Amino acid sequence: MIKILLIISSLVLPLLMVAFQRKWRIIHLFFTLLALVSTLIFGNIAALEIYEIIRNKTVFMTTIHGLFLNPLFLATGSYLGIYLIYVLLLNVWLNRMEFGKK
Repeated sequence: MIKILLIISSLVLPLLMVAFQRKWRIIHLFFTLLALVSTLIFGNIAALEIYEIIRNKTVFMTTIHGLFLNPLFLATGSYLGIYLIYVLLLNVWLNRMEFGKK
């Protein structure tokens, strides 16, 4: 059940984001700023974890997988995935509108 919910939400949430962006243009700026912050947090968590592993010389496959237990890493990565789909949907919508004008 959780798997189905994750799959459905990966399409529904970006569609809602496109709808909100069309209704309130300023919300696109909010989505983009949130993506910027998420990227910084996601990248820094990954970089710090990898640095720790290299510094401690514990380069094993299971050691790096501990990164996936960090809830902030998972949350920011999830938002980035949803944001990417949102941007792609927005580009499809804008290209469709542009194509229709010719």
